[in-house]
Amino acid sequence: MERARATEFTPEAPLILGMMRLHDYPELTRPSKLAEWIAARLDEGLNLFDHADIYGGGECERLFGDALRAHPNLAREARVITKAGIVAANQDRSPWQVKHYRTEAGYLETAIDRALAALAIEQIDTFLIHRPDPLMQVDDVARVLENAASAGKVRQIGVSNFLPEQWRWLAGNTGLPLACNQSELSLAHTGPLFDGTLEAHLADELRWLAWSPLGGGNLAGRIPLDILNRAREETGLDETGLAIAWLHQIPGSPVPVLGSMNPGRIQSALQGIRSTLPRPLWYRLLESVRNQAVA
Repeated sequence: MERARATEFTPEAPLILGMMRLHDYPELTRPSKLAEWIAARLDEGLNLFDHADIYGGGECERLFGDALRAHPNLAREARVITKAGIVAANQDRSPWQVKHYRTEAGYLETAIDRALAALAIEQIDTFLIHRPDPLMQVDDVARVLENAASAGKVRQIGVSNFLPEQWRWLAGNTGLPLACNQSELSLAHTGPLFDGTLEAHLADELRWLAWSPLGGGNLAGRIPLDILNRAREETGLDETGLAIAWLHQIPGSPVPVLGSMNPGRIQSALQGIRSTLPRPLWYRLLESVRNQAVA
């Protein structure tokens, strides 16, 4: 089957707001407070929110949905990415109690319907297979995704944590284009820039959604303080801004999936998106975190 070509993923979204840590912000577990937070992000031009059915044991999707149910006008503006396919060990109902992957047709079909209900939305903007499953029957998965798209339940599809041949196997067996691959990329995780993974994304027109773009938020622990201070002085960016500016400069402009829900951290990330690092500084930061000179 000829692979359909993907279109531009999210031209209006400079970064994606990750909801995995929602439970780290107890004040935001109240629908009214979370609705205020969502509204503030929409005012900043950020309308794309990243979920997964396992975040908070499913509670993150429900809490987000409670906020949208309380303020339905927000649901008309918010766009949601969500993922399915991982069963945590504590959610395994079998005697084995083991973390495992599930991509059976019925499981994914139910996961999509469950997400729509939990999130209180009419359409999932982008539905992702959360991890590559060695037991995945690709024809069954393709049928479920195509049916969900035809029914308007899902606008577009993608994958998460897939390697090139893994996403190509799925893409080659469905008429739907894959819009994106969500996988780790940051100053703290640069391997994919040197093993052909970046070029595979570019060649296949898959937008890279970069999770953990701040590398755990500890640049100061990875980069010598004198270099970090000089970089801050030259650019006017803090650690968050530097990490995001460095990431955004990579060809294809990977979209950061920001894990922090702190408004100040979000503003720093936006400042990084709007900045361009001098090329020597970009490489100096790379050299510092890899602890080796560029060859």
